[in-house]
Amino acid sequence: MTSAPTLTPELERILDSVPAVPVATDALRYSCGDAELEGYLAAPADAAGPRPAVLVLHDWAGMTDHVRVRAQMLARLGYVALAGDVFGVDEQPASPEESAALAGRYYGDVELFRARVLANLDALRADPRVDTARIAVMGYCFGGSGALEAARAGADVRGVVSFHGGLGTGAPAEAGSVTASVLVLTGADDPMVPVSAVAEFQDEVRGAGAPDWQVVSYSDALHAFAVPGADAPEHGVAYQETADRRSWVAPPGPGAPPPPFHI
Repeated sequence: MTSAPTLTPELERILDSVPAVPVATDALRYSCGDAELEGYLAAPADAAGPRPAVLVLHDWAGMTDHVRVRAQMLARLGYVALAGDVFGVDEQPASPEESAALAGRYYGDVELFRARVLANLDALRADPRVDTARIAVMGYCFGGSGALEAARAGADVRGVVSFHGGLGTGAPAEAGSVTASVLVLTGADDPMVPVSAVAEFQDEVRGAGAPDWQVVSYSDALHAFAVPGADAPEHGVAYQETADRRSWVAPPGPGAPPPPFHI
């Protein structure tokens, strides 16, 4: 996918916030158990490797243009990026109700959730252009929760970043299990991630002895602050341009390329 006419103006704007360079994209099929997954792979057109790489996990809407655009943005910055598929080819949601049901299935089955995330990570790691010692995982909303489950599972990655993801889990991190650097980017006014949830997460990673973690809260930001087009403030969901821009370069500051851990 290039800057296609099917993109919304909001997605065009965030894609164009990264300088345009030639990018090669392709669909990538792989499996997890009996489920067939299809991700979206983006890389610099001249990428020969080894390159740092990023797995980008979708929100509860599944494989939408938003997660593909984020992969393209990373590819423009020199990374090999896989917009990963957690739900599977045959289970992409068609409505908010289906999204809620699918997401709930994974929140309620942490073992399955982790298995799907790690299958995506394995697919990215298998690309010959990828420097397997420099991989990060990031995700939005549901995908942010998935990124944190990768950290709890002890995934061998440099960093994990959650953009307005849920912080709770049915299987808290065990002592020594988290080896990656962890960055949580959350809205200060997100009703789905209240202050109590942030405190519980901090207690969890502190108790597990996580070596490097940060939590950044953005003022006046609701849930989905980095998803262009999100607009349901009555339900605690709204895009906020300032928080989106700041989270994309967090934490070093303006002008720093993502992902945050400089893989």
